[in-house]
Amino acid sequence: MASKKSAPVAAKSNKPAPNTSSNANGGASGANGHASAKNGANGSSASSSAAAASAASATKHLKGYTFDTTGFDKETVIEWYRLMHLGRKLDEKAANYLKLAKGWSYHAPCAGHEGIQIAIGKIFRQGKDYFYPYYRDFLSCMAAGISPDEIIMNGLSKAADVSSGGRNMSNHFAKIPLHIQNRSALTGNHSQIAAGTARAIKKYKGDEFVIYSGGDSACSEGYFYEAVNGASREKLPVIFVIQNNGFGISVPLREQTANLRVSDNFRGFSNFKIINCDGRDPFASYRALQEARDFVLSGEGAAMVHAECDRLLSHSNSDNHELYRTKEEIAEMWTRDPIARVRATILEKGYMTEEQLVELEAKNKEEIFAAADRVEPLPIPDPAENDQFILPEPLVGYDHDDTFVSDPSAPQITFREGINHGLRTEFRRNPNTFLWGQDVASKEKQGIFNVPKGLMTEFGNDRVFNAPIAEDFIVGTANGFCRYREDIRVVVEGAEFADYFWPAMEAYVECTHEYWRTKGQYSPNMVIRLASGGYIQGGLYHSQNLDALFAHLPGARVVCPAFADDAVGLMRHALRSKGLTVYIEPKFLYNFRPTSSSVPPDDFMIPFGKAKIRRPGTDLTIISYGNAIHLSLQAAEKLATEGINAEVIDLRSLAPWDKKAVFESVKRTNRALVAHEHYRNGGFGGEIAATIQEELFSYLDAPVGRVASKDIPVGFAKVLEQDILLSADKIADAARKTMKY
Repeated sequence: MASKKSAPVAAKSNKPAPNTSSNANGGASGANGHASAKNGANGSSASSSAAAASAASATKHLKGYTFDTTGFDKETVIEWYRLMHLGRKLDEKAANYLKLAKGWSYHAPCAGHEGIQIAIGKIFRQGKDYFYPYYRDFLSCMAAGISPDEIIMNGLSKAADVSSGGRNMSNHFAKIPLHIQNRSALTGNHSQIAAGTARAIKKYKGDEFVIYSGGDSACSEGYFYEAVNGASREKLPVIFVIQNNGFGISVPLREQTANLRVSDNFRGFSNFKIINCDGRDPFASYRALQEARDFVLSGEGAAMVHAECDRLLSHSNSDNHELYRTKEEIAEMWTRDPIARVRATILEKGYMTEEQLVELEAKNKEEIFAAADRVEPLPIPDPAENDQFILPEPLVGYDHDDTFVSDPSAPQITFREGINHGLRTEFRRNPNTFLWGQDVASKEKQGIFNVPKGLMTEFGNDRVFNAPIAEDFIVGTANGFCRYREDIRVVVEGAEFADYFWPAMEAYVECTHEYWRTKGQYSPNMVIRLASGGYIQGGLYHSQNLDALFAHLPGARVVCPAFADDAVGLMRHALRSKGLTVYIEPKFLYNFRPTSSSVPPDDFMIPFGKAKIRRPGTDLTIISYGNAIHLSLQAAEKLATEGINAEVIDLRSLAPWDKKAVFESVKRTNRALVAHEHYRNGGFGGEIAATIQEELFSYLDAPVGRVASKDIPVGFAKVLEQDILLSADKIADAARKTMKY
């Protein structure tokens, strides 16, 4: 239902804001180029407030100043005003904390956005639907169920902060038990997470829906387009709410997009309903959200609600909008203040008297001060707890059997078949296991290296399905999908080659933060599979190793099997444990016969951080993993003919890595050499070498050696690849050098 009344006449313009309409034309602020995305602040001065007051009083008599409340009873209108005014008072309180240097070091005010934000909070059903707010969704979160006390706890980074215990930035609101979801500071990346949760709702045939909320500038991000494309293609029950205030911090909308009404950028998407509304009007905004909700719940597709707003204050406390807005522009915006207009509506309809409103407002002010008095004495986070909740505890309570030995007389499986076997058995064990990625669900092909071959045939396209060539979208939606149920496990074929994973790095970083940032409230239970490394004459973008980069970031386990039985055991452990695991697959090994083993028992698993001695020795410890293990074993056999007895340790896990096993070996041999396929500069071997040097210096008879591929991109020509990559001869030469000391 469309609103019958438009916004007040602006001080300099006679153009009213548009009525709510599906696929209608833009809004006043969008048309004038005054709308925005990364918005509002505390930097607005007293002059802005004075201008606001005079502007509001000067426009009360104008046609369209009040709102059409058709369909809303008296009690609802009053309650909405109470919440909107309470939010404004809390917004002001946050600014005061900043001025007094008492906390809230980052604050993005919502002043001017209250119309759309109260509507978001009220359309949302606590504990049922899923809400992904952005840093300006101050009032949205309050209306959705986060109390003023909890808002202040977040702003002051208190240990009791329900969002993160002070671990995340202020103005990053969440309350996971209510399904108000936590996010980091990456602008708009929660669009993909929201789409992923909507996918889970559809897969499980739920009756919930998802709300993504963000500013107009976030729509410029590539991953936002990926989210909209995927949501519309899959007809997911997600509403993308765009709070368009015309500025990305200080950058006007006209410098960010060709269409000043941002929703016009998305008109070409099928299965996608666009609804434009005046975001200053809470009742029109709610009608727009109702229309969007009904559409997404019908199963017809996703929706976008584009709400024209005014950012009445600066973007944040670090911004001063008077440096890029004129006083006239600011005064004009204040004539459209949603709170003043709802107040005028209440008076016009006779719902409350002026005296009653003043009393309500005084109570709101008292409530904010009382909440502040309760929160301010609360303890701050304890730094001693910083190392808690980096990763969930892995699966425990099983007996790891180190005695399993491959039976050469039994049927053998290759490395590739071992990964497949591990996946297949876990898919059978847990029906809430899913796989998606590129090329994984073609009728015949099923994976670029045929690793998941047969999985779609056995488990169906509902559990094994293709993703667009959009790596960020693949990982980001997996993160969101996991939020629906704790027993969900998602296997992501993150890219056809590890080299192609770079676009997904922001989504990966987000995943690594989740468990720590939420203080253990949420963990993305995912396994990211990546075909890695060289030796296949793949050239620059089919030969890269990203292992050191993955291991560098806390919040993820990184494993790299080199034998078929380990491929099975590590995959099982990853899928039965909570948390994020990066599963590196050296693609040269897929069909490399020395990796083969007999099929391990059904309960066989390899613990994270458990190395294995592949060859005992007494003179030198060679520490390696992946392809380099096989090269190290070849080198050790060459060295044995020269009287050098090298011990070879297969790490199997990089994060965590088995310091105990490595240290015990080095204490016996008194010499160490680290060999890996990755570049030497910045490679993971440097971490191992440094740790040995620091903690076992007194045991060493020689400096810890390192041997790796050359710090040169891998060339395509075979002769170039052989020169650059690690080899058994290069490992043997490095070992001889270490033995000379």
